Amino acid sequence: MESTTLLRDAILVVGAYLAGSIPMSVLVARAIGGPDPRTIGSGRTGGTNALRALGRGPALLVVTGDLAKGAIPVLVARWMTGGDVTIEVLCGLAAVLGAWRSVFLGFHGGRGVATGVGTMLVIEPWAVVLAAPVFIGVVLVTRYVSLGSLLGSAALIPAMAILWLVADGQLPPVYIAYTVAGVVLIWLAHADNIDRLIHGQERRIDLGAFTGRSSGSG
Repeated sequence: MESTTLLRDAILVVGAYLAGSIPMSVLVARAIGGPDPRTIGSGRTGGTNALRALGRGPALLVVTGDLAKGAIPVLVARWMTGGDVTIEVLCGLAAVLGAWRSVFLGFHGGRGVATGVGTMLVIEPWAVVLAAPVFIGVVLVTRYVSLGSLLGSAALIPAMAILWLVADGQLPPVYIAYTVAGVVLIWLAHADNIDRLIHGQERRIDLGAFTGRSSGSG
């Protein structure tokens, strides 16, 4: 029985990594006959570069898909294990890792941000609600999506601490550990962005791209 359980858990974690590895922006680009996001801007496959390469509508599809490929593996793990929180978070980490280091793209990919948010929407959605204003505020003020992603993801840690206190310590500690580990993964995935931010070379997002009115910057 124990070996069957271990095999099930291993399949769930590997499945989560494969789900996270699905290159949504590449698939969307091929479906609509658009340019491959890997040939434009940062060369990454996440929502921000999809916006640059494909426009608002396709980018929204990409972000939705990236959220789903984080949320669905955690939901499946919850259902298959009857709520084993350790397997849930292992599947969450595997999905984020897959989004960053996709097996289908030669271990390249995006930054794992949207996929990580998808996992957190299942694990602890209120943490996303608390951290989202940090991401939105930083992007609006600086026009650096990378900086917003870095600070917004980091804000998940104090958000989880607050929720743990509100829940009188009833929040599973492994969820807090997952949040810290997930943030570390996302920061590692942003290593080149961090270097460009430090040296003043990071790309700013054209906020007009969200509304269809170009601001003249790219």
